[in-house]
Amino acid sequence: MKEMLLAQQKSSDQWAFYQAKVIREHQYRGQRLRLEVDLIERGDTMKPEAREKIDALMKRFADEEKRYADEKKDIERAAKALEHERDVWQAKDPYFLFAEAILQIAIVMASVSILARSRAIFTFGLVLALVGALFTANGFFSFVHLPLARTLTSEGASTA
Repeated sequence: MKEMLLAQQKSSDQWAFYQAKVIREHQYRGQRLRLEVDLIERGDTMKPEAREKIDALMKRFADEEKRYADEKKDIERAAKALEHERDVWQAKDPYFLFAEAILQIAIVMASVSILARSRAIFTFGLVLALVGALFTANGFFSFVHLPLARTLTSEGASTA
């Protein structure tokens, strides 16, 4: 769960960074378009020095606009990669939740077997511990996909 939340936070940070780049790109585009309109309105009456300055600014704004457009592509790829990482951890999470519950039950069963001096309960606790260990390993390595795992945890999350 921690890894999934961390990947989600990093992805959100990347998307916020992406949005900042988009805003800056649009600001430069707007400034460049405004200068183009100024040239159309006053182009013939403008002093040559002013026209050169406006042309230089338009070129600089166009270059900045292009730079932000290029940078945001890399940020978008990074954000999508982090979303994929989040999805992978989200798919693994139910197995860790099941493993934790089963291992806790196994510990309780082992404690009860000591108090009851029952080998059958102790054996049942060992079997549960083995099942919990298998769920843990499956959480890390995704050996087996259990279709009910995602359904049970999503229902539990929606009712909580």
